Amino acid sequence: MQTPQFDLGALLGTPEAIKNAVKQIPCDMLHPYHNHRFELYTGERLEDMVESIKENGVLSPIIVQPIDNRYEILIGHNRWNASKIAGLPTVPAIIKEGLSEEDAEMYVIESNLMQRGFDNLKISEQAAVIAQRHNEMFSQGKRNDIIRELKILNGEEDSTSRPVGEKLDTDDAISEQYGLSSRNVSRLVRINKLIDELKVFIDNGTLAIRSGVEISFLSEDTQHIVAEQAEDFKIDMKIAKQLRSSADENGDIDTATIIRIITGTAEIKPKPVSVKISNDIYSRYFTPDMKKKEITETIEKALEMYFSER
Repeated sequence: MQTPQFDLGALLGTPEAIKNAVKQIPCDMLHPYHNHRFELYTGERLEDMVESIKENGVLSPIIVQPIDNRYEILIGHNRWNASKIAGLPTVPAIIKEGLSEEDAEMYVIESNLMQRGFDNLKISEQAAVIAQRHNEMFSQGKRNDIIRELKILNGEEDSTSRPVGEKLDTDDAISEQYGLSSRNVSRLVRINKLIDELKVFIDNGTLAIRSGVEISFLSEDTQHIVAEQAEDFKIDMKIAKQLRSSADENGDIDTATIIRIITGTAEIKPKPVSVKISNDIYSRYFTPDMKKKEITETIEKALEMYFSER
């Protein structure tokens, strides 16, 4: 069964059609893409964007899709975040209706790759890009149409020009495009199968890539237990291989065995409960430039008010 191709002419049309398709959407009706893996701008880069938006507004519209009476951002997370900091009530956006999960994912990944370049991405972000290329569900024709659309929106290509790129359907082609060995392509595909907590350890160097590859064969439930132990114990290649060899066909390992392999003891020590806030909730109340201490104090005050009322 062939994957349907985008009709780019119908989708975009003339530059005037693009202009007419832009709508102003309130910032509080927008939320991040549910599987957004890319780090938002911070520091000087964020400050420069905020100042530019204060002076000139948002010059290039973001791209969103409707989700449950709100809008999920596909392209433009940094512009949206900077607009909120700048105090803008709305952001110009193009609304995409009826996208498949694969289409939406491609918009997110291609836009970040075009903006930052492959070499400037974190390892987990590179893994997401390589995994997308490697996955056969993403047809090259569809990818070309999205890249062309993004170039048109950025004023880099005429809407009548031909699609760009050549078909990449093997590890060798991917390797050539990104300057990676076939072995490293395979490793990055595996790294993309890690849970987010373990990807953080990969990005900060706490967990080596080769060790991460071994752990990627474990189930998600098992990876969560491993991630908890990795906060206190270093997982080297020897431990990672032991974990993989101890897993059943589904990648599961019982908790006692995981702890024994990682810590060298069968003793299970209770760990404090850790609660994480989703990007959707976090972005409603906090911005990336807020200090950790300020966020902690705000949450503590909110909890005090909540429990005092009860």
